[in-house]
Amino acid sequence: MAAPPTRRKISAVDTAWLRMDRPHNVMMISGVLMFRERLEIATLRRVVEERFLVFPRFRQRPAELAGVAVWETDRDFDLERHVVHTALPGAAGRKELQALVSRLATTPLDPARPRWQFHLVDRYDGGSAVVVRIHHCYADGIALVRVLLSMTDASAHGPPAMPFEPPKREPRAAPDDPVAQLMQPFAGVMGVARKVAGTLVEKGAELWSDPSKAVELANQGSALTAELAKLATMGQDSPTRFKGKPGTAKRVAWADPIPLDEVKTVGRALGASINDVLLSCVAGALASYLRDKGDDTDGVTLRALVPVNLRPMERAYKLGNQFGLVFLELPIGMENPVARLYAVRENMRSLRGSYQPVLALGILAAMGAGPKLLQDTLLTILARNASAVMTNVPGPQQPLWLAGARIDGLMFWVPQSGDIGVGVSIISYDGKVQFGLITDKGFCPDPARVIERFGGEFEKLVLTALMCPWGHSGDLDPEKAARAVGVA
Repeated sequence: MAAPPTRRKISAVDTAWLRMDRPHNVMMISGVLMFRERLEIATLRRVVEERFLVFPRFRQRPAELAGVAVWETDRDFDLERHVVHTALPGAAGRKELQALVSRLATTPLDPARPRWQFHLVDRYDGGSAVVVRIHHCYADGIALVRVLLSMTDASAHGPPAMPFEPPKREPRAAPDDPVAQLMQPFAGVMGVARKVAGTLVEKGAELWSDPSKAVELANQGSALTAELAKLATMGQDSPTRFKGKPGTAKRVAWADPIPLDEVKTVGRALGASINDVLLSCVAGALASYLRDKGDDTDGVTLRALVPVNLRPMERAYKLGNQFGLVFLELPIGMENPVARLYAVRENMRSLRGSYQPVLALGILAAMGAGPKLLQDTLLTILARNASAVMTNVPGPQQPLWLAGARIDGLMFWVPQSGDIGVGVSIISYDGKVQFGLITDKGFCPDPARVIERFGGEFEKLVLTALMCPWGHSGDLDPEKAARAVGVA
């Protein structure tokens, strides 16, 4: 008689992501890696077997037994089901690859098997591409990037670019980078998040229907209590065509990369961080698209949910989800690029030291530990106040090789929760920054028309930095700076 499969209970936070699947938003992290060379399926399968399956969880599937979510080992695991061939039609260029990724990003993974797949795409632009799909319940984006990096080499014939378990190091943030500072792990974050989750499960949706009851968390400190009340009373952001009830069809697109050194230079010249510059360009591209559609953007603000890492990077290889969320307001109603940049900078600085990430992690834990009615209530409230999910991941700044082929470019998308229908992804790699978008087809059927504006918004800031006086003390005057380059 065969031995029963190995089972292990899934954490409450990971359970929340498992149960969050909706027909219009599949909880799956999708990515694409592009190569100028041809990859062989046998070589890719060998790398996956040797470096991906070293994490035992990827041989397991999530299952629910008597209402409890568990990891269950797949006794009939077959690597050929998970590393498959996929062909592109026609010219087999970027347009065709984007259409394939759009389709795969909305196609659920087989629940009877471990929920991940690698799709080797032959003939892409004369080389190859690999589309990766992994359900969010396995790990967050930070951990999965860490896993994928452990599969790469520093050259065509090795050595490995990154060991599975890096040596412990002290986390350090760049002094001019508010996002990096925001992403530093909070002390005792899991303990605080569990207490928040326990209160939410015990009190159900009371805290959200009556924010005054947030005093139940007073023993966690006045700042935490105030943040909970703030989240509970937060209103929705501006109504735009990016907000509504999404459908099942999605569209993805990505832009040509821009040099990271140029972004750094512009940021230094204008007294802003790299992330301030990039997020300002995102806001400008979204606003330009809306105006081109005839929509009024005056005074419009789009709010994005931004994931925040809550664990030391050296523990990312342990998988699982350990991140919080912050609500970032993007002032897309500001046409002046300098004023918009400084507004983004101030919005980011206002989030520094915020308890929002810890509360969001606690909310996710409550969603996984509590009844489905509570999960649906919390998910609706968490998602209704934002129009987009925005992820910014700093990748390796040297070229990497996978299965003997050099990675020429990469992009990824995290899923959107609730009724959110827009996902913005920014990733840096090999000295370049790339911007990608996934949108609900009903909201934005042509995301390429958005991302093609990203470069133009960045050029406006480049012109400002070049034509305005250097050596200034403090910020530039937004109106004078914009008039100097004719972009006011």
